Amino acid sequence: MNLDEALQTFITESRELLEEMENALLNVDIAGDQSEAINAIFRAAHTIKGSAGLFSLDHIVAFTHVVESLLDEVRDCRVVLNDEMIVLLLSCCDYLSGMTDALAAGKLDADPDTAPEGEMLLQQLRRHMECPTEPAGAAAASLAVQAEPGVQRIDKERGDSDYWHISLRFGRGVLQNGMDPIAFLRYLAKLGKVVGIATVPDALPAAEEMDAEQCYLGFEIAFDSTADREAIAGVFEFVQDDCEIRIIPPHSKVSHYVDLIRALPEQDARLGEILVRCGSVTAHELQGALQHQQDDKPEDAPQQQLGSILVDAGNVPPVVVEAALAKQKQVSEQKAQESRSIRVDSDKLDRLIDLVGELIIAGARASMIGQKIRNTELLECTSTLTGLVEDVRDAALELRMVKIGATFNRFQRVVHDVARELGKDIGLIVDGEDSELDKTVVEKIGDPLMHLVRNAMDHGIESAEARIAAGKQAKGMIKLNAFHESGSIVIEVSDDGGGLRKEKILAKAVERGLVEADRKLSDSEIYNLIFEAGFSTAEKITNLSGRGVGMDVVKRNITALRGSVDVTSKEGAGTTVTVRLPLTLAIIDGFLVQVGGSVFVIPLDMIEECIEYATEPGQDYCNLRGQVLPLVRLRELFRIDGASTRRESIVVLKFGNQRAGLVVDTLLGEFQTVIKPLSPLFSEVKCISGSTILGSGEVALILDVTALLHTVGGKAPAALAA
Repeated sequence: MNLDEALQTFITESRELLEEMENALLNVDIAGDQSEAINAIFRAAHTIKGSAGLFSLDHIVAFTHVVESLLDEVRDCRVVLNDEMIVLLLSCCDYLSGMTDALAAGKLDADPDTAPEGEMLLQQLRRHMECPTEPAGAAAASLAVQAEPGVQRIDKERGDSDYWHISLRFGRGVLQNGMDPIAFLRYLAKLGKVVGIATVPDALPAAEEMDAEQCYLGFEIAFDSTADREAIAGVFEFVQDDCEIRIIPPHSKVSHYVDLIRALPEQDARLGEILVRCGSVTAHELQGALQHQQDDKPEDAPQQQLGSILVDAGNVPPVVVEAALAKQKQVSEQKAQESRSIRVDSDKLDRLIDLVGELIIAGARASMIGQKIRNTELLECTSTLTGLVEDVRDAALELRMVKIGATFNRFQRVVHDVARELGKDIGLIVDGEDSELDKTVVEKIGDPLMHLVRNAMDHGIESAEARIAAGKQAKGMIKLNAFHESGSIVIEVSDDGGGLRKEKILAKAVERGLVEADRKLSDSEIYNLIFEAGFSTAEKITNLSGRGVGMDVVKRNITALRGSVDVTSKEGAGTTVTVRLPLTLAIIDGFLVQVGGSVFVIPLDMIEECIEYATEPGQDYCNLRGQVLPLVRLRELFRIDGASTRRESIVVLKFGNQRAGLVVDTLLGEFQTVIKPLSPLFSEVKCISGSTILGSGEVALILDVTALLHTVGGKAPAALAA
């Protein structure tokens, strides 16, 4: 076993579990079933502790054990989970995340610099734990587990066979996996009363052969409870794959207990005696059933199914059994589905995309050669190859597509912490979390979204007093929404705060010389002034960014992803920031156009249509079916030498609500485009977002449609050198 690889797996899984634990803590108040949310939090802590124990990470085990102990008391309803405790457990998540990061950096031992913080958290955790009220002996008496075979009977008020019977055989590795068998029995007692329990140590080897880290014990339990089978089985959820559990319901036939005896590895006589002493069956019933089976039961009689046993016992109607079987089948199918998933390193996916890109370029080269030599068989072969390469490209890109919900869930914690810091009551609504986009885009969009959310909370949402005075609910809301549109993903960050004040923004812009005092601007143009470098209307500086401070960085980062950002607002009602991003940054479907001797690529999903050019030279707009279409002339914009051709074409571009026509000489058709980033030397070049290699080996520049549309946004486009 490669321990380094196993440790990396532990680090990855711990981070996922801590994220799940954090999300469950933040949503426990709105969870329909709080007990399920609390169980999820407990499971995360329990799994981290058990896995850390496998690597002898004692400092993680010790800290998580106290967290788990508090959560166990919460689960048993001895301690109430309140807001103060949620904040404390979130701090524990942060501390565990820090220990996990230190582990990833190669520090296997506790960090003395963070030890005081950990000790402070442990003291707070212990203060929240309720002191046990019952004497130490009472708990022991309720679950007597003896070293020698024996049974502790507690009461016998009901008739024989009126109890659930649970037969447990724990797996050998249950202790090594960080599980305590007795803890499961104690938790079982929360669902009812353990009427009788017997320890079965038959699997225990001789002293010289015994491994103290392995479990050899089994238990036979008579259990009085009104809980159903699913609830009882759920007690052993953590070890269900590592042990054998057999549950017999009350009022079952004695033959079912006989079948249990036959199925277990211990001696029939001993097991029969244990069942009798537990109170599950009487000695007379058991002896009669054993004799009957021995004399009369055919060897080839089929074994009864659990559903028919329950129905025959008269406890469960057939419709309930059918529903239970359907549920069981669904769970099995779900587990089978999960088992088909594998974890792949992201670097391997990036390498795959790079190879697919080179394959596309090589395929384009082969297709061009086939057209040049006019070989029919080669053309047919390259056509098939092109189709297969497209399928491989789509499949490879799908591997890198991830749901944006994971990014959105990070903001649950941000909103929780920042709201407390600001002294405001703010909630978060998430919608469209199943929308998918390239993992590279997800990784790079996190910081801009973080800034937008913090801005909305700091300067968008008013104080509770101001909201009540304005007739609003005291609790403000931030909404994150995502959806697909025209080959892009649209992310909206909305708030129901005070909105942007146009007059104040315009006055500040005039004061700073960003616009002329007599210039007329649309609402959209005024709102987008907040993206100018250093622009802010904040009256006071806080430790959070004011609305506008750093927004130029947000826009620059989004533009670097070939995206755009826009703002709409209504004073007194709120603000919405809309971010549009491409689904992928690696390979796109492009459309080739030519101007003079230069070839350019336009993202195909941003093209609405192509039409012939029929206006006079120098005119910067045309009439497209009764609507004014502004034009962008690539020849003039990039100062391309040569005269215009006699017949030009217009490529109608659309991005969001903006449209423009791109005047070009020739339309060359569709082309699978492998995006190659430009050198940092060309980082300031406008209207170009990247490059690609054509089948001829020549380089074609990819046009930045967002920047092109911006050139017709009110100012005359300046000539750009490319």
